[in-house]
Amino acid sequence: MFLRKVNGPRSVTLPDGTVMTRADLPPPTTRRWVASRKAAVVQAVAVGLIPRDAALETYSLSEEEFSEWEKAVRDHGIEALKTTALQRYRQP
Repeated sequence: MFLRKVNGPRSVTLPDGTVMTRADLPPPTTRRWVASRKAAVVQAVAVGLIPRDAALETYSLSEEEFSEWEKAVRDHGIEALKTTALQRYRQP
């Protein structure tokens, strides 16, 4: 059995007092991105659990796509990550 060395913390305490670990992140093979999975990755990057470039590489995300997720959460909260809410929160 081989253990992979991980850079950075294994867990972080969030502002609400809960603990987020790497186990809370979606698997690297994720192809169906629901709002909760997007939010977990955005939050992990925001609190320093994983570096931004590692998230982009691990989940095969473009810089633009991830930036849109971050902007949606910053401007409107996690609800804005839902596909059905895109038109409601998108600027004309």
